[in-house]
Amino acid sequence: MRIINAKIYTMEGPVIDPGFLEFSQGKITAVGSMEDMTRDETEPLDAKGKILLPGFLDAHTHLGMWEDSLGFEGDDGNEDTDPCTPHLRAIDAVNPTDRCFKEALAYGITTVVTGPGSADPVAGQMIAMKTKGVNIDKMVIRSPLAIKFALGENPKTVYHGKNQTPVTRMATAAIIREELFKAKKYKEAIQKAAEDEDTEEPEFDMKCEALLPLLRGEISAHFHAHRMDDIFTAIRIAKEFHLKYAIVHGTEGHLYPRALAEENARVLAGPMICDRPKPEMSAMSPSAPGILSKAGILTAIVTDHSVVPIQYLTLCAALAVSEGMEYDEALKAITINPAMICGIEDRVGSFKPGKDADFVLFDRDPLSLNAKPCAVYINGERVTFEGENG
Repeated sequence: MRIINAKIYTMEGPVIDPGFLEFSQGKITAVGSMEDMTRDETEPLDAKGKILLPGFLDAHTHLGMWEDSLGFEGDDGNEDTDPCTPHLRAIDAVNPTDRCFKEALAYGITTVVTGPGSADPVAGQMIAMKTKGVNIDKMVIRSPLAIKFALGENPKTVYHGKNQTPVTRMATAAIIREELFKAKKYKEAIQKAAEDEDTEEPEFDMKCEALLPLLRGEISAHFHAHRMDDIFTAIRIAKEFHLKYAIVHGTEGHLYPRALAEENARVLAGPMICDRPKPEMSAMSPSAPGILSKAGILTAIVTDHSVVPIQYLTLCAALAVSEGMEYDEALKAITINPAMICGIEDRVGSFKPGKDADFVLFDRDPLSLNAKPCAVYINGERVTFEGENG
């Protein structure tokens, strides 16, 4: 299929206006200027006067983990009975029929990263998935995508109430470090057994097994951290164990952007349009993504759904622009930047041949208050909503 005459934001190259996009069997096959398009007999979709963008990506949510309009029955985000749970898999908890997935789709969010909350220092495995489908195994882009770690007030608050470790930041970091050390030793013992037939393999350890992809550099650590001291604890631990990592929230990062830039930190910034419910979020500001971006920090904008409902991702990006972020950078912050931070840029986030045919079509500025996609495609198929005939 072919879309023609659109203003195309490729997200990894210049804006093409007017341009065309071709896709087949769920993948992009060509993108370029109308002047370079070869003619064929295929009936195209004429998008003259419209704007075409890659499907939006929210790189930090708990979508499907805390289900909409439910209490305990739909609360599957925090296993707050054990502070160390790397073996927990988001894929076993997400309910893809939760109505918030449809709300995400209606506003052009075609990919999300979702997973456990921040009650536990070692919380579990995050996944990247499409927002359309019923069988999560067919929606997943990567599982696991990352191991979620949490620093700061959240673990302290949860376990202080239980009179159980951790009740300090020191203990939180120690639990993370201890489990990583155990997994490192476990990895070394497996390698030694493989190299020496006289050495037995270590006894199977599910928690250590879950951390092996992280230690091998196959996946990243996503560190929940708001305060600067917690952010630097995350970076310190990542350096100790040679981990790929991203800072989730990074609320105080905009106060010291140069310090973060010196560490080549990557930040999933948000939420931005909620209240400041705890002391470590007192510096929350919608100016943060723009400040981080201008400091050279790879920055994505996230909702932390359900803290901010996922359909307001573009509203968050628009607010960042109003507070100083460059317009094109705000679009990158909900497309290619989160894809790069999460290591799924080979699949989503921009227009390139071979990538998934996930895109959204607008008849107005996508960051305007009254903007809503006039068409949403996932894997080359148009998503239909109630009341549509397509």
